[in-house]
Amino acid sequence: MVEEVAQPRSRSWPETRWGNPDMNRRRATFITAGIDVGSVSSKACIMADGEILAYADVRTGFDSARKALKCALEVVDMSEDRLDYCVGTGYGRVNVPVADRSLTEIACHARGANFIYGPRVRTVLDVGGQDIKVIRCDEKGKVTNFLMNDKCAAGTGRGMEVFADLVGVPIEDVGRRSFEVKEEPPAVSSVCVVYAKSEALGLLKKGSSVQEVLAAYCRAMAERIYSLVEKIDVTPEFAVTGGMGKNPGVMDRLMPMVGLERMKTTWEPQIAGAVGAALFGYALCQRGRATKKKS
Repeated sequence: MVEEVAQPRSRSWPETRWGNPDMNRRRATFITAGIDVGSVSSKACIMADGEILAYADVRTGFDSARKALKCALEVVDMSEDRLDYCVGTGYGRVNVPVADRSLTEIACHARGANFIYGPRVRTVLDVGGQDIKVIRCDEKGKVTNFLMNDKCAAGTGRGMEVFADLVGVPIEDVGRRSFEVKEEPPAVSSVCVVYAKSEALGLLKKGSSVQEVLAAYCRAMAERIYSLVEKIDVTPEFAVTGGMGKNPGVMDRLMPMVGLERMKTTWEPQIAGAVGAALFGYALCQRGRATKKKS
């Protein structure tokens, strides 16, 4: 059962952590960790011989890499000293002091999606806090092609958080409430955080409901994401990682544009990068190439 860390409902996703109560980690040959420090959230995943033992998802801030790792370790009552290897990834991978190595989030998200969605995955859409990535991969989760848009926060998780704060709706309610409209409104003309805020305020002043404004913004974000997706040869099976994967207001408007159904998973889509990083660490340990950095 996923445990939600106590905090007020807000524009950001709740901090969570989970541990596998049925796994006997003492029998594991290698315990590896992956820490994905994004611009909005930081995730840590602990694996025992390539299987998820625990994970944590916390808000990015001062020393959030250590905070995420500590939260994950606490769930399974484990000491950091038990880790055989740790790989850092994400926007802030250079700020993971406990990492023995760092890898790009492109490679880690592909590998992580392959694990949490299965080896049939061929296209991975990752909508992070500050960028959008479309990744093509093979049956082993190896990247074969990718496109990335990181020039502004338009269409990203950070933009959605700012917008949710503007209309006073908790981020986890945005998707559901965006469908509580009698008729689908046209998309706002811009998903630029600055212009979208001004346009939303204008719509509210003219009498549009909060739900209608949310629907207009979610549609605009879906169209923004699709403008990147259509530039790459997207093929089934299609998986989504990152926080936006939990927003049906955007995803359920995007997928008809793509013309595919997105894959389902019981795992938290935000942990894909951390999972991939931990898997890379495990592979290095198996090959005898996981050299610990000197303190």
